[in-house]
Amino acid sequence: MTQSVTVMKSWLVATELRYFSLMKLFVSSHRPKKDTTHRDVPDKIKLKVMYEDEDIVIIDKPSGMLSQKASAGDKSLVEYVTEYLLDTGSLTQKDLITFRPGICNRLDRNTSGLVVAGKTIKGLQEMSEAFRDRTLHKYYICVVAGRINERSRVSGYLVRDEKTNKSTIYADYKEAMDNAEADMINNIETEYIPAVSNDNFTLLKVKLITGRTHQIRAHLASLGHPIAGDVKYGSRQINKRMSDQYHIKSQMLHAYELDYPQRGLCVRTDIPKEFDRVLKGEHIWEHGIQEDLEALH
Repeated sequence: MTQSVTVMKSWLVATELRYFSLMKLFVSSHRPKKDTTHRDVPDKIKLKVMYEDEDIVIIDKPSGMLSQKASAGDKSLVEYVTEYLLDTGSLTQKDLITFRPGICNRLDRNTSGLVVAGKTIKGLQEMSEAFRDRTLHKYYICVVAGRINERSRVSGYLVRDEKTNKSTIYADYKEAMDNAEADMINNIETEYIPAVSNDNFTLLKVKLITGRTHQIRAHLASLGHPIAGDVKYGSRQINKRMSDQYHIKSQMLHAYELDYPQRGLCVRTDIPKEFDRVLKGEHIWEHGIQEDLEALH
């Protein structure tokens, strides 16, 4: 009898061990693999600082980088600026208990260019207010389809669809009211100045009078001049040409200049190399174009 009990116990132990071994194998084989997909923005980068003082820092954000987190696992310009300020000694871990740096203007992920970040509460409040009351002037450059010969200031009504994250522009308010609720309709104004052009493309300098989501992209597309490379609002045919010939994968829109007369501050970036490549490839590049853009206001 004792021998039978011993044999039974041994069998149970062996069965249990086999069960847990199989479970371990199952769990290991179904454990999610480490994400090794390519990311446009690496974990550690060197920010391109265009201007800095005690209260603010102005960064030339690369295309592909989020301005702010879209989800908890994201790393955005805010985190990179915080790292930069910690590395340079402008900020300490103790400071982060009571204040965290923030950005004063947001660019779409695939739009490059100037973003202002507040290093202090004073800087964050001052510059955010300057953007709101439009005492700080924002200028963009973009490559659009078609020839534009004359400077123009255009207005319209923008309605944004939250589900599709897409904005629609209407020429008049009645038309907008026929398609959306009143509280969804935003009046917009955009000013653009042609710098150089041919029959196929124009390099524009754009002054954003109002600042709504996708305003420049949607407004220019509604006028028949979509931005080259713009997947959401652009022309498939033009985008394919941009991709095949120039390896352009996103909208050719760049936040080029910030002019803040109250501070006597004007900050500009260089023309991005992608713009240089397309303008030269399309034979519309002109000597001194950087200086011409600076003079256009």
